[in-house]
Amino acid sequence: MSKKYAAVAITRNGIKLALELGVMMGDTDVFCSAKYMEGQEGAGDAYSFSEPLKDLLPELFYRYQGLILFFSLGAVVRLIAPLLQDKKTDPAVVALDERGEHVISVLSGHLGGGNALTQRIAGLLNSRPVITTASDVQGTFAVDLLGRGFGWRADSFEPMKKVSAAIVNDETVVFVQECGEPDWLPFGLTVPENLRIFESISEVVEQGILFSAAVIVTDRQLKAKEEEILQSCSVVYRPRSLVLGIGCNRGTSMSELETVVMTTLDELNLSPLSVRNLATIDIKGNEAGLLELVSKYGWKLITYPAEQLNKVPLGQPSETVFRATGAYGVCEPAALLSSGAVNWLLPKKKSGNVTISVTRVAFNKGNGEGSL
Repeated sequence: MSKKYAAVAITRNGIKLALELGVMMGDTDVFCSAKYMEGQEGAGDAYSFSEPLKDLLPELFYRYQGLILFFSLGAVVRLIAPLLQDKKTDPAVVALDERGEHVISVLSGHLGGGNALTQRIAGLLNSRPVITTASDVQGTFAVDLLGRGFGWRADSFEPMKKVSAAIVNDETVVFVQECGEPDWLPFGLTVPENLRIFESISEVVEQGILFSAAVIVTDRQLKAKEEEILQSCSVVYRPRSLVLGIGCNRGTSMSELETVVMTTLDELNLSPLSVRNLATIDIKGNEAGLLELVSKYGWKLITYPAEQLNKVPLGQPSETVFRATGAYGVCEPAALLSSGAVNWLLPKKKSGNVTISVTRVAFNKGNGEGSL
């Protein structure tokens, strides 16, 4: 039982449909009431159960990413109600009638993927999807899913409800994007008319825009005055827009590397949540401190051979570094190569056993999820 979803059926017709769906989806375990399994052999693999649903569902609820339940919506609501914890952790729950005429997104439609699962099942069974979240009904984007495919992360989920409500209720919402993928809007969706798009917070202030909520996409730490203007009605998203070039002496500890990285980002007023990856020379690819650091923060470590690093023009190539590594520089060229940038936010800075440079990723319009 290592698949993503669990389908549960308790009637003869429901079992038949669940087994067919399990074959079509491939990533779904099917659980069928033992009472009505007779004659269903060969239709697909399934686990039979004889215990009451109230005993089975809690186990499945915490084990799978989503539940596909072939029984009435009322029964689904009563059975899952005691299991609910948090929208960020609850699995998707989808309900189907035993004939598969309607597929209903019941729980975790956005963050848990319930709406997407509903659409997928409806397409396979030629059924009618039933989705009630306002943003989906209106055909606009969901605030809590913004940039999810790119790895964008929100500073906090607390303001999501306020911002989402403002969007679907036609209140003025400002969308400020300072960096990150420009094609953030998923294909097929539209920008609502009440959303005003800007490239900086200063534009909003200068134009005297009155707004009910805001979405900010930036890798900067906001200034106190900006936070005062935005107050608690703004969602701040951190795109993966920063690349850190790193050089270090052999055996440099993770704690020293971490201190240099975090101090540098703080000095530049940049968010660690926006770091996409570290970049260095290939001979540092097995450096224990570096590997421990990227593992702790979920960053990637990208390496380049000396020959490739040496193709990047440097203002101050180092003979000392060349004698040690075969490259005339490590952190600066590695950062530029990895980010695609033409210059640094921070050229090489040396601190103890570490050298660091910072660049911002050069995002190109046309390689995202959709377009404006």
